[in-house]
Amino acid sequence: MAKISDIYNLNKNQYELDFVNIDSSKDFPVYLNPFVFSSREDAFSVEATRAIKSFFQYNLELIQAKQSDEARRNFSNLNEPNETCLGMSKGNPEGKGMGKENTDDVFESILNSEIIQGGIADNLEDTAIFIDGIGKDKVSDMTTNIIRLNLIKYTQEQCNLHNIPMTSGVASGLFWDISANGWRQEYTDMLVIDTRKILLVPKGVVSYVKEFNHEKYHQHYALEFLQDDHLKRNTRLVQTTYDKKGQIKRRFVTKTSLVEEELPQGKFPLVGFTGKYPQVFKKFKEETSKQIKSLDNADFDDIDLTSLINYLISELQSTPAGGTDATKYHRLMIGILELVFYPHLINPVKEHEINEGRKRIDICFDNAAQRSGFFYRLQHAFQIPCQYIFFECKNYSDDIANPELDQMIGRLSPNRGKFGIILCRNIDNEALFIQRCKDTYKDQNGLIIPLTDKDIIKVLEKHKEGVDYIDQLLSDKARVIMS
Repeated sequence: MAKISDIYNLNKNQYELDFVNIDSSKDFPVYLNPFVFSSREDAFSVEATRAIKSFFQYNLELIQAKQSDEARRNFSNLNEPNETCLGMSKGNPEGKGMGKENTDDVFESILNSEIIQGGIADNLEDTAIFIDGIGKDKVSDMTTNIIRLNLIKYTQEQCNLHNIPMTSGVASGLFWDISANGWRQEYTDMLVIDTRKILLVPKGVVSYVKEFNHEKYHQHYALEFLQDDHLKRNTRLVQTTYDKKGQIKRRFVTKTSLVEEELPQGKFPLVGFTGKYPQVFKKFKEETSKQIKSLDNADFDDIDLTSLINYLISELQSTPAGGTDATKYHRLMIGILELVFYPHLINPVKEHEINEGRKRIDICFDNAAQRSGFFYRLQHAFQIPCQYIFFECKNYSDDIANPELDQMIGRLSPNRGKFGIILCRNIDNEALFIQRCKDTYKDQNGLIIPLTDKDIIKVLEKHKEGVDYIDQLLSDKARVIMS
């Protein structure tokens, strides 16, 4: 088989696509994990987190209320998802983590675990830290089932964006319904390849799950906490070295001695430790969440970035301005925007409807900026609402002017966002248009920044050098407009 981009002749590679460009005949070794979602603020991750927390916390309540049979039935629907082609199956994707017997075993492990009885864990991802037999593969399987509806909606949006045909009236498969606290399915448009349903997954939210695991928690948090504790109490595990004058040089406790006498390796010992010292697990989660970041494009596909950028610049320069080539320009810009803005912006949606469909925005991205960068500062430092970032593509041969600015102003609102970018081929009198943008900002109608071909080409050229010039460019333009 071939990758999604090849099957549907998208003429784009992974750098230009928001979804993991899977080969549907084999799995790709990345995973969906609730811990990753919970550390992010983009719309997809927030909604996925809501569904996962709803499922796990509701079933915890059932277990604690001695209604384990109903909880067991809910867990029985966490079967083998093979629609995403993620994980570590051999050959054809098999979703090897969660067969019927496996789901029964997982539930019994959770039901009988001290993490449930003792209230140590209250999130689905915690089970991978404390329960033997549950790892990143099984957590990913459970997550996929629970958020299946979120993935279906994302797949529909990406298929619409890239004109990928879908099949109508296909059974969705079960997904967790937050409002009903139960499983539901519906008939909807689905991506079907050779009779098999496929779910596309945003590349920005998948992970190798290297940061969140029981080995790291044991080695770098639990044992180090115990080292400090033994030093403070001056126990027999404390060793001392002296200098030539007989003065104490160093006092220390080895991790080896702690493993041998107090906290052996493995998940089960961590249950008792965490019950006694819950603040250590809390610290582990808080500090690890700050280390979570999206994978690089190079993690998904090994391509010659310089050749790709040269090709995109050539395509942009050779695309004529004017209505005849507006669609070509629009499609080209979607790929370029994905390349230069990832991972700060994800989930592009074409012709996003607003005001009950009376207006449309050319392209709308989710703001996924984490802890740094222009889009993070925009929201947290400048207090400009920007959960979504709007783009208008204007393949005009003439200058853009007030009508185009007014059109973008009409798209913005406090709920959707007050920031937009107008993409155009050229502006003869850029100083005048910037002044119009300044007036718009002063009138509290939103911050709007224009980007021309010249800007985009410079951004692409810098990208070849590994320089995130788009951040500097937007910051510089915003500074002028907001001054």
